[in-house]
Amino acid sequence: MKRFLVLFREAWRDWNYIFQREMYNIFHDGALLIFFILVPLAYPILYTLIYNNETLHETPIVVVDNSKSAMSRDYLRRLDGTSEVRIAGYAADMEEAEEWVRKRDAYGVVVIPATMADDIANMKQTHVSIFVDMGGLLYYKTMLLANTEVSLQMNREIKLMRTPGLSTRADEQAVTAPIRYEQVTLFNPSSGFAQFLIPAVMVILLHQTLLLGICLSAGTERESNKLYQLLPVHEHHHGLIRIITGKGAAYFVLYLWNVVFCLGIIPHVFHLPQLSDAIDVWAIAVPFLLACIFFGMTISGLIRHRENCMMIIVFSSLPLLFLSGISWPWDSIPRFWQLFAHIFPSTHGVRAFIKLNNMGASLAEAENELLWLWGQVVVYAVTTIFTYYRGLVKIRLRFPAHKTDSAVRQ
Repeated sequence: MKRFLVLFREAWRDWNYIFQREMYNIFHDGALLIFFILVPLAYPILYTLIYNNETLHETPIVVVDNSKSAMSRDYLRRLDGTSEVRIAGYAADMEEAEEWVRKRDAYGVVVIPATMADDIANMKQTHVSIFVDMGGLLYYKTMLLANTEVSLQMNREIKLMRTPGLSTRADEQAVTAPIRYEQVTLFNPSSGFAQFLIPAVMVILLHQTLLLGICLSAGTERESNKLYQLLPVHEHHHGLIRIITGKGAAYFVLYLWNVVFCLGIIPHVFHLPQLSDAIDVWAIAVPFLLACIFFGMTISGLIRHRENCMMIIVFSSLPLLFLSGISWPWDSIPRFWQLFAHIFPSTHGVRAFIKLNNMGASLAEAENELLWLWGQVVVYAVTTIFTYYRGLVKIRLRFPAHKTDSAVRQ
């Protein structure tokens, strides 16, 4: 028993030293403070402020009215009255209208055909053409919605004019809308960009900043180490498990606040969906953080210099967003890329958080993602042990007198 207590005190002393040393390094390194503190604090506010308007309003458009009839003027008046677009000006032809778009004075073009009034008078279908600057996807949405609503409204009125003998409102509705339908946008009633994108971006942000911070710390450790290894030659750095858990605990404790801020405070302040209980969110957040930490500690074995992590990790943010299935349907992603996506904790973190927080699913309904995350915790914990074990072996080969025997035992 006495022997056990001695070993426990020794292990606790080493673990506590490693934990405090990692926290000290974080708060005394400007780059680590940026990735661990500043970016998770500033970027959620910045992104949400940019996209929190949800939808575009009064998008400027230019009109080419080749008809110049009472009907075309009525169409354009109604179009200008919608909340989605406003007519910024009129052009004589398409070349002039394209010049408006190139100068960003307008983001779309509406072309009224010269035969519009004649076609309607002769009971023929007429075509109003719209052209949209696809440099922003929301421009297309607003243009399409506004023109569709105006055309449907005018179609109903033309039907009533062409159908004699309608005496009651029920008769009019039977002609103009024989089948009544109601459009409901599931999980995003406003069809806004923030409710669809920001929750996923928060999870990707936690994933990427955690990886960047861990790998940056590893690069710093190598550059300051006489053996150019992940671990320093120090009397307290000789227990493999205590090294990994000590460093991992520092990252985990630090990111508890970031989870609260990104997944709790930001959605509350900016009125984003919050349909899940805090307990369910933490049930996903804990394995997600652990998986990210062990994944970051595993790939930190590839980092030789502080700058390497920027080249390896930063560029992957956008691909990870696509691979999560939030911006492109998961079932439409090729099988190879689905398998590739399972490597990253962000894939299942995003999908689980969206299910719970945006779709109101229960924790049982997110069981698949939860199992994947815990599976990643186990797998990446093993790969982390292997990565750090190699470093300890190299230190022992260089410094045989250094106390590393306990590392092999653990």
